[in-house]
Amino acid sequence: MRVMIFGAGYSGQAIGAELLSAGASVAGTTRSEDKAAHLRQSAIRPFLFDGHAISDGLRTELRETTHLIQSIAPGSAGDPVLMLSGDRLLDLMPKLEWCAYLSTVGVYGDHEGGWVDEDTLCKPVSARSRERVAAEDGWITAAMRDALPLAILRLSGIYGPGRNGFINLAEGNARRLVKPGQVFNRIRVEDIARATRFLADRKADGIFNVTDHEPAPPQDVVTEAARIMGVAPPPEQAFETAELSPMARSFYGENKRVSNEKIRNLGFSFRYPDYRVSLRQLWDDGRWRA
Repeated sequence: MRVMIFGAGYSGQAIGAELLSAGASVAGTTRSEDKAAHLRQSAIRPFLFDGHAISDGLRTELRETTHLIQSIAPGSAGDPVLMLSGDRLLDLMPKLEWCAYLSTVGVYGDHEGGWVDEDTLCKPVSARSRERVAAEDGWITAAMRDALPLAILRLSGIYGPGRNGFINLAEGNARRLVKPGQVFNRIRVEDIARATRFLADRKADGIFNVTDHEPAPPQDVVTEAARIMGVAPPPEQAFETAELSPMARSFYGENKRVSNEKIRNLGFSFRYPDYRVSLRQLWDDGRWRA
């Protein structure tokens, strides 16, 4: 397995580490030399990629790639990998056997707290979610054209070592915003990595929600993190009175419960099935600061 991860950031690096542990050869792209050095230290071969042009070195690497993972968010112009490949994946990667596109559960839009699964009609609310739907459609079309298996991983709110409620509490940034009836799903970054390996091993094709078992009010997660830390949680605050960026506020405009039964029915087991198990493990392991 020779892997290329477009956008080897927080999730991409976790995926790379998981695949390296399975004996794969892993390369990844980044925008900066500093981040390239970090990838190199993690045994991920780095390639600079700005989303606009493919260097000769990256092009050479892609000709040997067997497994592709695309985690770079699309823009208004579309998905950068599809644009630069001319939607002809095998022209760019002639040895490609399987590809994955990391998307988001934001594509479902608002379902007023109801349950959604992979068969639910997408009705994205925000511009970035509409761009994701367009990118998913583009990847499906390109993969079908080249008869390649494609797994689309729809991810919920990502957290893990270095990105979690403990850090927010320690830095005084945690808030308990209350919007009645609002719930979110979450996913530990290591479970994203494990799910990607699981799907890659099977060359799985299709759409898969990669998310925890328990959609929950965001204030409950902050309360649990404070309880584990042994500190007082911040006071509750009505969502309507909170000062939020437009992007942060837009997240609260989408309310749904996301099912992960499809990937579980394939045999995948989440190591961190809910925020209680996950937060306790992060704290006891001491890796919450990463």
